[in-house]
Amino acid sequence: MNRRLALAVLPLLLAVAACTSGTADDEPAPRRAAAAERPSPFRDCATLTTPPTAMSPSPGSTPASPGTGTATPASPGSGTSSSGTSGPTARATGGQALPELSLACFTGGAPVALGAVAGPAVINVWASWCPPCRKELPAFQRLSERAAGQLQVIGVNSRDSRSGAQSIGEDFGVRFPMLVDQGEALQRELRRNAIPLTLFVGADGQIRHIDATGALDDATLATLVRQHLGLAVPA
Repeated sequence: MNRRLALAVLPLLLAVAACTSGTADDEPAPRRAAAAERPSPFRDCATLTTPPTAMSPSPGSTPASPGTGTATPASPGSGTSSSGTSGPTARATGGQALPELSLACFTGGAPVALGAVAGPAVINVWASWCPPCRKELPAFQRLSERAAGQLQVIGVNSRDSRSGAQSIGEDFGVRFPMLVDQGEALQRELRRNAIPLTLFVGADGQIRHIDATGALDDATLATLVRQHLGLAVPA
């Protein structure tokens, strides 16, 4: 009886606002091979060390105003707590450096040192098996389009299968650069054990805010970018 009850409750637990770290199902070899043969939906990572203001804005994007590329420290206590974190309460840090980690790029090539990523940037940690991650990914894609030339949007695919991540990218039209963190090294360094997880990084490379409140929508993302990075982007 207890076992049947546990099986009935499990799907409900998976649908909560944040997903605790898990392991993607083992992929059959044919599925892995098929995913590897398809072109990646994500952009390569060559531009991640180039400041956003040095990139060409996409058509229709809003150019950055003078001086808006510099992140402004958030006021103490402006962050939002999340029950899905194992470390300190999620709040604006005003100066925490990105961890000294190098992560592989989904498209291949040389690993990317997080410390070399040029801000301002919004870094989203996600997995295909996480429902709120899937829900918010289209909003991050729209942010990457609307804020082109002002900030970078970067994905970190965590503890996932290549075919799962690729399918989500294809189905949801996600095109921004994607790093891969199969060992959850970034989450361990940040002392966070739940995803989705979003980092708001200033032009100086310092983390201004860490959000672990669940799926973010367009309006919330625009508000967080304005509050913690000092940039105005359309919602």
